[in-house]
Amino acid sequence: MRNQDAASLLITRTEIEKSTVKRNTAHTLKDDFDPLESVLSVDIQSLPRPGGGELLSAIHFAVNAGECLAVIGPNGSGKTSLVRAISQELTHLKGEIRLRGRAMSALSRQQRARQVAVLAQNDTPDMRLSVEDYVALGRIPHAGDVPRNADDAIVAKAIKDTGLQRLRRRSLVALSGGERQRAALARVLAQTPELVLLDEPTNHLDPPGRAELLSLVKSKGITVVAVLHDLTLAGSFADRVLLLSQGQSVICDTPERVLVSEYLYPVFGLTSFTVPHPHTGKALRIFEVPHCA
Repeated sequence: MRNQDAASLLITRTEIEKSTVKRNTAHTLKDDFDPLESVLSVDIQSLPRPGGGELLSAIHFAVNAGECLAVIGPNGSGKTSLVRAISQELTHLKGEIRLRGRAMSALSRQQRARQVAVLAQNDTPDMRLSVEDYVALGRIPHAGDVPRNADDAIVAKAIKDTGLQRLRRRSLVALSGGERQRAALARVLAQTPELVLLDEPTNHLDPPGRAELLSLVKSKGITVVAVLHDLTLAGSFADRVLLLSQGQSVICDTPERVLVSEYLYPVFGLTSFTVPHPHTGKALRIFEVPHCA
């Protein structure tokens, strides 16, 4: 795409976006994803915006067990609203969200908490808590289900997996932003969920920390829906990518099929191309703003 005649990019973003959305509605729910067999199936026809209009509309996709789905889109495209709708924080929607074939709205809060863990953008725990006590909050939905020593072992493993052993007795207020984010992830892992919802989980992390955190999440084999701003990370982390624009799904497909100029330019104003790595020859995807290149 880098060498494409610049004249081909002169068509307005609005015109391209309209044609892209229309052309790819069918891509959002793949034929090989049966909503009754998937861990998560989402069919949102409309989610009203307070005061009028819609936060989300025409969003349909399913996620299979162990799959990592990245949700991308510009600010205000509906990414966080989608996570809040899946977690039942926003409930006044027309449509249905199912977990293992059961309507999410029919589950009790405890039933949902046993199966779904959320790492929100603005997690605000009691900063006086120690890391260990904070992570242990993830075991509350399972209270009485397993012996105390089993709970303790799960908490200890979550702390170890996130590299927080030496900080386990330190209060949250004494942690850096990145350390606090890792503690929040440890709490999510301690919840032993079937589905994890991550809303910008790499906030406050440096580049190596971002890649490390997402690699850890992926290694757990948990079904994940993650809102990500870093398109490069989305490409390496996700099995599939859901691209949102103005509260609607543009396309949901593999990173190789989504992270291309055909879809990114109308939504982000970005072009995308690949170049070989100078040492390994592996294809590296590059994103650029055409008029700034």
